Amino acid sequence: MARRPALTPFGDTGRDRPLRVRAEDLEDLTVVAAYLQDAIVPVSEMSFEAAENRFVLVAGRFRWEIAPDGKVAEGQDTPFERVHTGIRFEKVRKVRTRGIDRRDPGQMLNLLSLAYADGTVDLVFAGDSTIRLDVDGLSCHVEDLGTPWPTVFRPSHDDGDDKDGAPKVD
Repeated sequence: MARRPALTPFGDTGRDRPLRVRAEDLEDLTVVAAYLQDAIVPVSEMSFEAAENRFVLVAGRFRWEIAPDGKVAEGQDTPFERVHTGIRFEKVRKVRTRGIDRRDPGQMLNLLSLAYADGTVDLVFAGDSTIRLDVDGLSCHVEDLGTPWPTVFRPSHDDGDDKDGAPKVD
């Protein structure tokens, strides 16, 4: 029996199509994390819906897939775009944070990576901030919302940004 694809896309993910993917295992989440790297997440756009065992957020996702080499696409004035993206985690029992002031809804977080191990999903942000979700299995859904907007800024990372080991959370 053939294994299902590592990532389940819903439609074409070309320039004019919104991204719609889901992650149900570590391999899937690795691909989803690549799409979400450098997403900007306002604290005001995150919510834990405890009764539904759901954690949701809306981010300004950098569209790596349309200009990964930084070249201007035909008909475009700028080589890069961002788009609002909804991210939903199901089967969430508990949410913990570190380095995030939830009383400051204007705080902006820069998503660096996602990790899944031992019943937890970590959303790791720049500035040593983390959201840890205690889950009963991995179920993540990602969908672009609305129209992308142009940007001249391309995220970059120094080699010193990488950290060894799992982040500590409260």
